[in-house]
Amino acid sequence: MNILVLGSGGREHTFAWKIAQSDRCEALYVAPGNSGTEAIATNLNIAVTDFDAIKSAVLAHNIDIVVVGPEDPLVQGIHDFFLQDDALKNVSVIGPQKAAAELEGSKEFAKEFMMRHHIPTAAYESFTKDNVEDGYKFLESLNPPYVLKADGLAAGKGVLILNDLQEAKTELKSMLVDAKFGEASTKVVIEEFLDGIELSCFVLTDGKNYKVLPTAKDYKRIGEGDTGLNTGGMGAVSPVPFATKEFLEKIENRVVKPTVEGLKKDNLPYVGFIFIGLIKVGDDPKVIEYNVRMGDPETEVVLPRLKTDLVSIFEAMGNQTLNEISIEIDERAATTVMLVSGGYPEAYEKGKEITGIEKISDSIVFHAGAKLQDGKVVTSGGRVMAITSYGNTYNEAIKKSYQSIEKLNFDKMYYRKDIGFDL
Repeated sequence: MNILVLGSGGREHTFAWKIAQSDRCEALYVAPGNSGTEAIATNLNIAVTDFDAIKSAVLAHNIDIVVVGPEDPLVQGIHDFFLQDDALKNVSVIGPQKAAAELEGSKEFAKEFMMRHHIPTAAYESFTKDNVEDGYKFLESLNPPYVLKADGLAAGKGVLILNDLQEAKTELKSMLVDAKFGEASTKVVIEEFLDGIELSCFVLTDGKNYKVLPTAKDYKRIGEGDTGLNTGGMGAVSPVPFATKEFLEKIENRVVKPTVEGLKKDNLPYVGFIFIGLIKVGDDPKVIEYNVRMGDPETEVVLPRLKTDLVSIFEAMGNQTLNEISIEIDERAATTVMLVSGGYPEAYEKGKEITGIEKISDSIVFHAGAKLQDGKVVTSGGRVMAITSYGNTYNEAIKKSYQSIEKLNFDKMYYRKDIGFDL
């Protein structure tokens, strides 16, 4: 089979790395890809939302399966674009159709879905600039901290958690009236704060059947001890030590099953990954959010633990025969640590040469914001590389990642030295 992966981050390098191991994969392409994918696949210089250019590439390279990495093309309807085109409709797309992608595209849509299907989540209300005064009143009815979420896609930065009521009101006005997050915050969801520890659950579905992948926990904030600004993710651990067998059963029964059934009942066609952001409150799971694709950097710890051939899984998803496949998981723990550019998630410089990659033998180096330039690997983004390791325990794995990082270098390289600290 000829396979195209859309995206350019660590998640997409991990997908390409896993797909390249399959006997079922004949030719592998990544658009636009990065320096990591270039070593194992053919990079195509195409933007993930340029559907016409993607169509041309699919036809030119006889692509059988398209794996959609990021959320933007899904929310913009790439799956529907394929289904509506006679030349493309038989190509298997891994990712939900546009109507179902609203689970990530709109916080309000996701909340209404959870309420309708009795999926445990925080109490909420949503507001626009026309009823901002009601938003202030709703904030007054809650206990701090206050959670404000831009309704639309804001590249992982549209969620604010504030302790001060006045500050929360000011930020609500800034989001709704002053369009702090642009189009994404024309509507804002305010919800009760849930106190607990977070984890992520990943589900594969073919629209009828589902399989649950290993859990993971990622670390979103830039600073140690989970302080400072939110990022796209600074590291991850899988499995999650506190997710006991009993707790995983609660997740499956209370969250996963009603989610998959709810998609069917609401006629939301879904072939792909469901990422469920959860929080453990006491002994119970509650849903914080849905994403309609794999997370990054969680992919860099979940896929390395998958022993089953990924292309066979994708084929089964396309044929709605996921129930006939058994998913085998590596018992070992996997951890990843993200190396980022100095200054990220605010302003940072690009084009810094990365040295020492060839010295690493105990870990897997997944490239993210990195590209080849004049034969050298240089930084091209905020999150530059994810260093993944296996271990019998997450502590052993994390130690290996940190030992490997000591061999790497680029100007102003930064990483958190406390991934897994709260476990």
